[in-house]
Amino acid sequence: MTAQQTTTITATVPLDGETLEIGGLRRVAEDRAPVEIAPGALEKITACRRQFEEVARQNIPVYGVTTGYGEMVYMLVDTSKEVELQTNLVRSHSAGVGPLFAEDEARAIVTARLNAFARGYSAVRPEVAERLALYLNRGIVPAIPEIGSLGASGDLAPLSHIASTVIGEGYVLRDGKGVPTGEVLREHGIEPLELRFKEGLSLINGTSAMTGVGSLVVGRAFEQVRQAEIITALIMETLEASTSPFQAEGHELARPHRGQIDSAANLRALVAGSGLMVEHEDLRRQAAANGGNGNGVRRTEVYLQKAYSLRAIPQVLGGVRDTLLRAAETLEIELNSANDNPLFFEGKEIFHGANFHGQPVAFVMDYTAIALTQLGVLSERRTNRLLNRYLSGGLPEFLVAGDTGLNSGFAGAQYPATALVAENRTIGPASIQSVPSNGDNQDVVSMGLIAARNARRVLANNQVILAVELLAAVQAVDLSGRRDLLGPAARAAYDHVRSLVPTLDGDRYMADEIELVAAELAAGRLLTTIEQCGVELR
Repeated sequence: MTAQQTTTITATVPLDGETLEIGGLRRVAEDRAPVEIAPGALEKITACRRQFEEVARQNIPVYGVTTGYGEMVYMLVDTSKEVELQTNLVRSHSAGVGPLFAEDEARAIVTARLNAFARGYSAVRPEVAERLALYLNRGIVPAIPEIGSLGASGDLAPLSHIASTVIGEGYVLRDGKGVPTGEVLREHGIEPLELRFKEGLSLINGTSAMTGVGSLVVGRAFEQVRQAEIITALIMETLEASTSPFQAEGHELARPHRGQIDSAANLRALVAGSGLMVEHEDLRRQAAANGGNGNGVRRTEVYLQKAYSLRAIPQVLGGVRDTLLRAAETLEIELNSANDNPLFFEGKEIFHGANFHGQPVAFVMDYTAIALTQLGVLSERRTNRLLNRYLSGGLPEFLVAGDTGLNSGFAGAQYPATALVAENRTIGPASIQSVPSNGDNQDVVSMGLIAARNARRVLANNQVILAVELLAAVQAVDLSGRRDLLGPAARAAYDHVRSLVPTLDGDRYMADEIELVAAELAAGRLLTTIEQCGVELR
């Protein structure tokens, strides 16, 4: 790791409630970069709390401060019960179940919650915001179960498991497992906090779980699209495809969707220097030369256009890109939003609303899952083209290097890719699955965290689908003998895979190789390899 890379990873990420981007969130979550609450944000937090306490001490009815919660809002609670009211809320809602979020996901959720507080309208004490920052900087990661959020009064269950650690209860992660919070806080010399007016409610009432996890998914999905483009370029070269579908004018002048333009530009960059790609002008000449001089209908055996899986890539992957751009825009707005209830604005009536409702995030995460599903479809169809001897331009069926029939080559390897395409298609939209709860107080809910987890699942499935395609692509290069004619980017991709997995000379156990290459893709190492050979991708 270079000094520059070290600086990039460890540089502090400022949290001000206004400017946090997905890239910054990922640095905190994945690279464990430290955070700092911006001084201006801390001042806003302090001022809001001061204003709020003046209201609270007057015993004015304020939801969740001097009233019960949810359907029990009609119950008034005296200010003398402030700590008990807030603590009971956290304890009662720490009811999540199922597997725990991974450490990077939990850090993303905490970061999102802290940045929501930095917006300055949630009325928590500065000590609560500073406690979350301390957790991030000390590596104290709450153990958060994945299941339990309806995404409508926010992510109540997941966020309650964060709040429970603030009061010294619940569990934190250590080596992927939950250990009692009290033990860890004592090791760090940290005293649990006592929750005051509204602080339990503020900690658990927001969209930070769906937003944090969703931001990681969308950030990683952009990388998956680029790696899909790299694999696509390798296959196009091996099958001697035409460059025409990626001509700049056809996208920038004729149909200027940003994603389509970017994808076409990436494909042009990735096949630059290739000795295998065919210019459309050459195809026209071949067709004319093979047609003879007779009249009427003549067979040329020259295809001026390839199948959609080799021609419509900018349109399909560009559509995926545009979906991810829309999702990223929504998520970044949400990352920098105050999304609990009620909210406090200087000189204004208390805002009793529903900023905790996750519908915008739920929608874009469903769109993300749909778009990524189609990315997997496109990949599997290109794999099929390589394996089908009627479609592969003369390659042996199933890319068998030895005796066909005695060996099955990639026939078995295609099955998990096809199965995962089908599995992705069974993952339906979560954002329309509202089920009323909480005595019909929460009668329309978003299921936003389920949508984010669904998109995460499709993203992971796609790594295997792409891994099979990539392994088939480099096998096709070997069987065609065209490695030396590949352009610099495709050659780098080929060499990277061959440094991990040898040519399939005869049938062998392939599961480990597929998993290994899928892990390489998930870690973004193929993308890094291409960038290191000087190709800049959008």
